[in-house]
Amino acid sequence: MDDDDRPKPRGDAASLLAGESLDSYSLDELDARVELLEAEIDRVTTHRAQASSHRLAAEALFKPKAS
Repeated sequence: MDDDDRPKPRGDAASLLAGESLDSYSLDELDARVELLEAEIDRVTTHRAQASSHRLAAEALFKPKAS
């Protein structure tokens, strides 16, 4: 089996970020980090809404018809 056929492992980047010490960051670096994390939250929230919409559409399509 080729390596390309295997599922790609998912990292838990959020846990790594949560455990990182912030002591060495300047205020500007912290502001930039907050901005980046807020953008990522927006991206994940949008993707989650799309996934939910797709799931609801699939459930409606395959739902047994009432007789």
